[in-house]
Amino acid sequence: MLTPSSRRRGSAPRRRPRTARALTGTVCLLALSGTTLAAAPAPAADPVPPAPVSWRADLSRTGTDDVNVRYDAGALRVRDGSLSSASLGRDRGYASAVLDPHHVGLPVDRVTVDLDATVPDAAGVEVDVRGRAADGAWTEWRRAAPGAPAELPREVVDVQARLTLWNARGGPTAAVRALTLAADDAGTAPAEPAPATRAAAFSARVYATREGLVGHTTANGHVIGANDHFVALPSRRALSPNGSGQYSVQVCGPARCETAPVWDVGPWNTHDDHWNPSAQREQWKDLPQGLPQAQAAYEDGYNGGRDEFGRQVANPAGIDLADGTFYNVGLNDNGWVTVTYLWTEGGGDTTSFPTWGTDVSVRQRATTDSTRVASLPGPTTVRVRCQVHGQLVDYDGYSNDAWSYLPDYGGYVSNIFIDVADSWLPGVPTC
Repeated sequence: MLTPSSRRRGSAPRRRPRTARALTGTVCLLALSGTTLAAAPAPAADPVPPAPVSWRADLSRTGTDDVNVRYDAGALRVRDGSLSSASLGRDRGYASAVLDPHHVGLPVDRVTVDLDATVPDAAGVEVDVRGRAADGAWTEWRRAAPGAPAELPREVVDVQARLTLWNARGGPTAAVRALTLAADDAGTAPAEPAPATRAAAFSARVYATREGLVGHTTANGHVIGANDHFVALPSRRALSPNGSGQYSVQVCGPARCETAPVWDVGPWNTHDDHWNPSAQREQWKDLPQGLPQAQAAYEDGYNGGRDEFGRQVANPAGIDLADGTFYNVGLNDNGWVTVTYLWTEGGGDTTSFPTWGTDVSVRQRATTDSTRVASLPGPTTVRVRCQVHGQLVDYDGYSNDAWSYLPDYGGYVSNIFIDVADSWLPGVPTC
């Protein structure tokens, strides 16, 4: 039913919930010493910002989160120049390396990179970074380049980098010899709003196309199967690692809604994060939030009716749906759907938490005997509305009778698989 996570990099659960039978009360003693009245101290000088934390990424370790890369002669390269992202369907080699997360030990919100690489004509390299906050939630990926640091939307304590390489079919690959990163606090990230005031996750009505392409490989390395359930979005900012739902959407079609992970990049564009506010979009900042560039190009002739690669846009698609998702939501042909981007904002009356484990069951009721309504394929950020005491679950040396209700999946998950230390989730009401 449930299996431990098998990710190679930073894969172990950060903290698992304690047993529900453990004592939760804690007594704190405060020792007070005598004091003597004295003159008020002189005003303290302004604190000196801590120095940036820097590290050199290990490029030699490749594994299951990586796509089509090889490391030889001291450099990371595209392995097969004929492999391209399935949804994008372009005739060029594509590769991606998701590097180890680095614990920086203090809150940071800006990441600078220094890249040692040889990049031939018609080849390219991009560096994206993201951060994990103290609560375990990841930010979106943000592009970083030498001289152009990535500004993260909130303070984080872990930083992860991702290298994307490509080359013309038959042409030489880029060779990345070293990547050095430095993180500091730029003081620009907004404070996290209180849970009660958080806005709901952003939703928009967009045109959906069926991806199909069974047997092809997605941008995160997943080999597409028949009746598959995932989506593609036209930006790598919200691309989940293979097998995870760290970035997921809820797609509502004519028949029903489905929550599915983002496992591919496309259609049309690769830098069109249309779910973000205009000022935060990577490209096309003059378009309103929720309007895909392909839709503007198709309907209004935006950018001469062409996508970022100069191709004439033939439909207004802002999302691709794998076959299983496409038919499950009630589509028989390409059409309009309502998409909620579940990692955005704070989720309204919900609180976000990370999970651990693979193939974790979401049940109709708070018991393992009830209907399995969904599963979490790998570590996922989920939105919890409330929690209840239900069946006591014993797993991997842990016991807990608390279950969390996930409105995006319409069911309950055992709190054992919520990756925090508390058996009863802090700040989450009882159902």
